[in-house]
Amino acid sequence: MHSLKLKEISEVIIRKATKSDAKSLIDYLDIIGGESDFLTFGPGQFGRSVEQEEEFIQSVLTKENALFIVAEVEGKLVGNLNFSGGPRQRNAHVGEFGVSVLRECWGNGIGEKLIQYLIAWSKDSGIIRKINLRVRSDNTRGICLYKKLGFKEEGIAKRDFLIHDRFYDSIIMGLPID
Repeated sequence: MHSLKLKEISEVIIRKATKSDAKSLIDYLDIIGGESDFLTFGPGQFGRSVEQEEEFIQSVLTKENALFIVAEVEGKLVGNLNFSGGPRQRNAHVGEFGVSVLRECWGNGIGEKLIQYLIAWSKDSGIIRKINLRVRSDNTRGICLYKKLGFKEEGIAKRDFLIHDRFYDSIIMGLPID
């Protein structure tokens, strides 16, 4: 599989996910589950049907403190970011996100664009005051990107991932939104 270099990518479109994206998202998630051990699921482990994905997208669209965005290149889904704030008044202002990009598009700044969208959306939301994430402690590229965008290390979750009978720690990072 060859990588798409930035000069080959004509335009990256970042937009909110819609119910009509459900099938493409399921296909995308099946691919990325096998491309990286840094995700919380592996190949075939995502576990949602198209109908369940449609319901999930719809539920995110109805919440003021949740965001589900996708990245497209030439009509192809190449990345996504899902953020969800807390369900109660006392924690509605804080949430956690997950982000992924197809391996063939790594190194083109797509993950950074997705996170920048989240940060801008959070500032405009009037609700979100802090963004959290967990990143596997050996994901140096991810950690560098998060630090570049202003996230700070706040703690370590020991043995947070179990992959191929090996435990991995996660670094907990946060970004205050003021």
